Amino acid sequence: MRHGRNIDKLGVKTDHRKAMLANMATSLMRAGRITTTLARAKALTPVVSRLVTFAKRGDLHSRRMAATIIRDKEILKKLFAEIGPELKERNGGYTRVVKAGYRRGDGASLAVVELLIAKKAIKEEKESKEAKPDKTEASEKAAPKKKAEKKPKKEGTAANKKKEAKAK
Repeated sequence: MRHGRNIDKLGVKTDHRKAMLANMATSLMRAGRITTTLARAKALTPVVSRLVTFAKRGDLHSRRMAATIIRDKEILKKLFAEIGPELKERNGGYTRVVKAGYRRGDGASLAVVELLIAKKAIKEEKESKEAKPDKTEASEKAAPKKKAEKKPKKEGTAANKKKEAKAK
């Protein structure tokens, strides 16, 4: 009997599932937001919660346990230096899963997974992008658009001749 075994297998073998969830967790820590299927998003949330809990503890053993899941050293440093301290006072619920429609090819339901501190990071990225002028914007400012000039109507057209005839 399968009592108490509520893990979502996601249609893959155990090693594949563990590697996939570890890679997705790494991507989520890097970007702050990822789009995936709804089932994978729901399977990812406990993995991320566990990692954030390790980061909140911050000791050497926790760092080594997190390193078994996140293999990228830069992301591991980011987890323990930035993400963990920001979520120190929060008791669980470190991710948000929002449904995002259906995938075009196979109709799988999609979801966006957000790390809850990611909104600050995403706003900062948008502000930095807005501060940098794009090449297209600079060229538009340099060369103002010309207004379209109206062409005068020809006097000898058939419509004008009919109007003149009616006016007489």
